[in-house]
Amino acid sequence: MMSNTTWNLDPSLESTALVQIKPQYELFIDGKWQAPLSKTYFDSINPADETHLAKIAWANQADVDLAVRAARTAYTNVWSQLSGAERGKYLFRIARLMQEKARELAVLETLDGGKPIREARDVDVPLACNHFFYYAGWADKLLEAFPGQNPVALGVAGQITPWNFPLLMLAWKIAPALACGNTVVLKPAETTSLTALKFAEICQEAGLPPGVVNIVTGYGDTGAALVAHPDLDKIAFTGSTAVGKQIQKACIGTTKKLTLELGGKSANIILEDAPIDQAVEGVINAIFFNQGHVCCAGSRLFVQESIATQVLDKLKFRLQSIYVGNPLDKNTDIGAINSKKQLQTIERYIQLGLEEGAEIYQPTCELPSAGYYCKPTLFTDVAQSARIAQEEIFGPVLTIQTFRTIEEVVQKANNTPYGLAAGIWTDKGARIFGVSQQLQAGVVWANTYNKFDPASPFGGYKESGFGREGGLHGLRAYLKFPN
Repeated sequence: MMSNTTWNLDPSLESTALVQIKPQYELFIDGKWQAPLSKTYFDSINPADETHLAKIAWANQADVDLAVRAARTAYTNVWSQLSGAERGKYLFRIARLMQEKARELAVLETLDGGKPIREARDVDVPLACNHFFYYAGWADKLLEAFPGQNPVALGVAGQITPWNFPLLMLAWKIAPALACGNTVVLKPAETTSLTALKFAEICQEAGLPPGVVNIVTGYGDTGAALVAHPDLDKIAFTGSTAVGKQIQKACIGTTKKLTLELGGKSANIILEDAPIDQAVEGVINAIFFNQGHVCCAGSRLFVQESIATQVLDKLKFRLQSIYVGNPLDKNTDIGAINSKKQLQTIERYIQLGLEEGAEIYQPTCELPSAGYYCKPTLFTDVAQSARIAQEEIFGPVLTIQTFRTIEEVVQKANNTPYGLAAGIWTDKGARIFGVSQQLQAGVVWANTYNKFDPASPFGGYKESGFGREGGLHGLRAYLKFPN
């Protein structure tokens, strides 16, 4: 039964008093803050209200070269000479400092990226800390992790992180790289650089040797300069498939090892024997977590015909209770879209869905007058060939299709250029194993979605990239094996 209940919640705002944002940030190279040789800066904007946060240095090729040189010197003279136990101590120290500054990091993440404070506080920051703890424990156990293979560090790693999970993606990349004995040059996303720069301060406070971690900020040209640098041994990139293909081309003919974690159009499958209320909550989390800015978001929902009407009614009812608004409000479920450009992309896809003949449903909620916001959106009567069902939207937009048989849904789920993740909801363990083995996805969640753990590897197939981050697999990506 549908309801038109209007939810009026008293604001519960997270304080920003403990966060000190500098008016201007320089580049972090060789353990020091250095003005960019480019002498150029760009603005960091709060997507929730379009206010100015800070000016950020825009690194050019010469700046990138300085950072890589510093990383190489630190690798040769310091970091490669330390024992695994000593490297682990630094990682533990960083993890503890991140825990101590968890609330500050969460607020920064929300101000800079627009994600709800609840998610930044309860998911992003704790998980980032846990990755450093996890890999700190592996730093002196590489021989045990890979027995008889004599693992050796690669050298200097160039890493490029996306704007949807700035701190978490930083942890996914930097923690295993340092644990294995590599040094790092990191280029964060231009719209979400603040937590990476705060992390640089944490590295200083932890006493990390100069040059082990270097952070160069900027736009795509900065990332391209990093990828093209001849003195890098490894490139790790998380972002769009289009940029990932460019990076792959740039690395052809070089000796650089490459890890790519790219886009997704993940299927979320509800079978007729599934616990429906639990599945509906799982669907909400799968697509609306972090405004849908998740590469593995369950953006394609497949529901068995016999329960389709029931599931759709419950989804529509649940959408009425989703609170869209100020990301700093602890009541907020969906915060601000990361940038004006991304909001325009999402809006184009919503319009395209209507033009393709799909039926739209959006809850009756008011959006803030300032900032970049989008209502949670459902599309039904979606054709398999529709662009909204085939292309990554990267926003709070869910396409819903029905199916009759398991063979049919497996075929539909795999009919995509991507292969990052999938979800299945059923009461039968045999069905879980049977369906998951047929799905072309790097990660398959059963009766849950968007659950991560430092010990669990993550990555995709097809145009979702290659290589794995997390777990033992994440270590392998930063090692070479002479034997």
